[in-house]
Amino acid sequence: MEFIIRDCNTNDLPKLVNLCQKHAEYEKATYNPEGKENKLKLALFTERPKLYCLIVEINASIIGYATYTFDYSTWDAADFMYLDCLYLEDSARGFGIGEAIIEKLKQIAINKNCINIQWQTPTFNTRAIKFYNRIGANGKDKVRFSLPL
Repeated sequence: MEFIIRDCNTNDLPKLVNLCQKHAEYEKATYNPEGKENKLKLALFTERPKLYCLIVEINASIIGYATYTFDYSTWDAADFMYLDCLYLEDSARGFGIGEAIIEKLKQIAINKNCINIQWQTPTFNTRAIKFYNRIGANGKDKVRFSLPL
């Protein structure tokens, strides 16, 4: 299966919001798409972006995305990449696309002098956990909290 991994552009935003909705459903989370296109535009396409996004295309159709940020680790006293989202449509899974995305992210992180890439996935997402273990990632048992403001 031939695919392209490229940077997101403003024309991709409606499809990105749609994929975010599908990703949230896959992870059994709530998602309200209202206003997200504009907010993502402000986060992605400024002089100093808060968020970065890769888009995956097959035959000019967007079938996946990965979003990431750069952060700083107190314990490591070093920069790291945080992979916020990685999602592929069901039909695109199992063809090596996820691994290609991770390889591209690794190169970006290395170029930014990051010490590692960090991310999380729900414990019920066993397919993703097997994939992450297969590519050499190490999981840590933690509980993520969110405090509404």
